[in-house]
Amino acid sequence: MASELERLRDVTAELRLRCPWDARQTHASLLTHLVEETCEVVDAVESGDDDELCEELGDLLLQVYFHARIAEDEGRFALDDVARGVSDKLVRRHPHVFAGEEAPDDIRVSWEARKRVEKGRTSSLQGIAQSMSSVARAQKVISRTRSHGVPVALPEEPVTADEVGREVMNLVARAQASGVDADAAIRGALRTLEADITAAEEASRH
Repeated sequence: MASELERLRDVTAELRLRCPWDARQTHASLLTHLVEETCEVVDAVESGDDDELCEELGDLLLQVYFHARIAEDEGRFALDDVARGVSDKLVRRHPHVFAGEEAPDDIRVSWEARKRVEKGRTSSLQGIAQSMSSVARAQKVISRTRSHGVPVALPEEPVTADEVGREVMNLVARAQASGVDADAAIRGALRTLEADITAAEEASRH
């Protein structure tokens, strides 16, 4: 009997062949659905409802299968290539699990170092998605800066999750009352930080 994953692959292929709406979809036309399904997974995780989470993970999995099917129909790559790529990457970046090496003291730093070598990156900023929200991108930029050891001064005073949430909401409220676009302000500050990071990286190479 075929596994449920194989069944989903067959269902996806049938939809592409026989459903007019599914047949005309492209990677670009599905982006809104991909983002929406991802957000619904987040909501399900935060609600703690297992039935909802199971359903939303299924919807997100469908997006992966569908994107892979579109690529396969165009002769570019298939679902097996997607699965093979991520499996190979996980094995390659976890030698302490699959190759008998000792676990590094800082697994996150080790992961970033291996990724940097694999992709030939010369900056900690490379590979960070431009389409992320301003706050998520800021967190990613700061995380990369620290894991790559870029000599840029960043605050390190301890803070709790409640304090972060409260202070961010207070700043957004003050910004709105002052006629300031908080999201645009964050993006502006992030551009300044990225310029400082780039300058620090260039200086360290000379």
